[in-house]
Amino acid sequence: MIFSAKALLFDMDGVLIDSAPAVERVWRRWALAHNLNPDHVVAQAHGHRSIETIRTVAPHMDATRENLHVEQMEIDDREGVTALPGSVRLLQGLPQSLFAVVTSATRPLAVARLGYAGLALPGHMITADDVLHGKPSPEPYLKGAALLGVVAGDCLVFEDTPAGVAAARSAGMRVIALHTTYPALALTAADAIVPSLAGLRAEPRGEEIFVEIASPESR
Repeated sequence: MIFSAKALLFDMDGVLIDSAPAVERVWRRWALAHNLNPDHVVAQAHGHRSIETIRTVAPHMDATRENLHVEQMEIDDREGVTALPGSVRLLQGLPQSLFAVVTSATRPLAVARLGYAGLALPGHMITADDVLHGKPSPEPYLKGAALLGVVAGDCLVFEDTPAGVAAARSAGMRVIALHTTYPALALTAADAIVPSLAGLRAEPRGEEIFVEIASPESR
């Protein structure tokens, strides 16, 4: 299976880096400290901006203040934050002008986690600080396309959550989903589903990038 695009947009957590253990530790600790159901809170946290998670699970709390606290907890927790298979090789082979990272993390957290995982800071990045509405709103991916100077339909997105897939779809973009965080059955709205970036090959040719998937999984 081969996709062609003028720009690639990568979610960060669950696509480029594995931060799931840290995410779960932080949100469980925060939930227990506030007498909230930790399983419910963790389920809401994946793929969403932290401030929106807090607004959803604890509408009675000061979300802005709590968000700052959670952000610092996440920055401080670096244990187990590593690059996922294929991410370093794939990004190193791409010109900076042809891709962007579009993440629900804040910019300080994104910079910290990319550093923990040994990934170079990308030249183009959209974070939680750059949008009014996070995923599943299309706003993050539309801003990612604008940042690279391409139209939405010319972008190929890499995601790992239903909210992220929905955001890309709403923006009019094609999506390759990784079942690193959610099972494949939860990601069937994507154009293809893969276990990681390791089985992908991206080849820039002029103004386009051709992405080949050796063996996409059935949806």
